[in-house]
Amino acid sequence: MQNVDLLNNDLHVSPVSQNFLHEAARWAKFLSIIGFIVCGLMAIAAFFAPSLYTRLSAFEEMSPAVAGAASTVITIVYLAIAVLLFFPCLYLNKFSVKMKTALNSINQEDFEDSFKNLKSLFKFYGILSIILLSFYALVFLIVMLTVAMRS
Repeated sequence: MQNVDLLNNDLHVSPVSQNFLHEAARWAKFLSIIGFIVCGLMAIAAFFAPSLYTRLSAFEEMSPAVAGAASTVITIVYLAIAVLLFFPCLYLNKFSVKMKTALNSINQEDFEDSFKNLKSLFKFYGILSIILLSFYALVFLIVMLTVAMRS
């Protein structure tokens, strides 16, 4: 296999690759729309979920102050998740729009912008994965220390 320096040579996008990119852009558009809908439903649920939880038996046994605080926490958590999920949907939508524009008008700037948004999407998921794995490791460590102290 020949080594090719892509930075010093022109990289050409073949018609087959253009088809793949066009199809990827269509699926990205579909997934981003579904994601925006889910974000909207989560934001709406943030305000209705606490009233549903107050009807559950777990909240009936709590004092009104604790139940009120718990419903506030539930609202904040739902809103935070909706906001957190919004950004990958936005990056995916921007990728889709820019890629379709670039392929239809043979515009290098839009082509590069579409990949910039795709990079941002992967970067977001990578950082989120690191945060979640760190959180899981911390919880695991706390559980192990708690078990060790009890025995």
